[in-house]
Amino acid sequence: MSHIVDNIRQALIESSDRKTLASSDRFFKEGEAAKVHGVKMGEVSKIAKYGFQQIKGLPKQEIFDLCEELWQAGYLEESVVACNWAESLHKQYAPADFKVFEHWVHDYLTNWADCDTLCNHTIGMFVMQYPEYIEELKRWAKSSKRFVKRASAVTLIIPARKGFFLDEIFEIADTLLLDTDDLVQKGYGWMLKAASEAHREEVFEYVVSKKAVMPRTALRYAIEKMPADMKAEAMKK
Repeated sequence: MSHIVDNIRQALIESSDRKTLASSDRFFKEGEAAKVHGVKMGEVSKIAKYGFQQIKGLPKQEIFDLCEELWQAGYLEESVVACNWAESLHKQYAPADFKVFEHWVHDYLTNWADCDTLCNHTIGMFVMQYPEYIEELKRWAKSSKRFVKRASAVTLIIPARKGFFLDEIFEIADTLLLDTDDLVQKGYGWMLKAASEAHREEVFEYVVSKKAVMPRTALRYAIEKMPADMKAEAMKK
């Protein structure tokens, strides 16, 4: 099985772009760790899709094992391939898969790109299928790890856009409200912005009720898609 991962890794190495590699550092904040091969994300997606065609007949657990091997390498592009493969299995998700995803969240996330790629689609799709696991996201929000906290919010981006889980979104936002980490603030602000696409008035009322204490970074994210008059009201001190 390792030869499959070796082939993916070799394809990424051969697709490395000197300019992409040189510019990668500016995408990450202080305190984030990100090893990169230097491959444009469009090319990474092509490699992931091609690779999945070679393995899609394998049992789900064997594909998860390949994903695990990719995560262990610590390279951004390899983690993106792992996320792409896990997302491609969404029709086969079962409740027990949450433990796999939680392990990846707790043990492998070292930067916002890994976090968002895994959570937006793979785990977001999972919680839409098994909404009882939002209770686990609420626990993540109380973690001491910055990317576990961010994961609790960004997992709900896609469901939020569809109008789902508004009460739980507000509950997670309450937990993260005063967090001083800007990556966490941006994460829950983005979650609120996504929720505003289906529930603008409710999100506006929530933001206004919290604006005295909500960090400005989170507030600006939350109101980004609102009309100018709502933005002005929310920003008014």
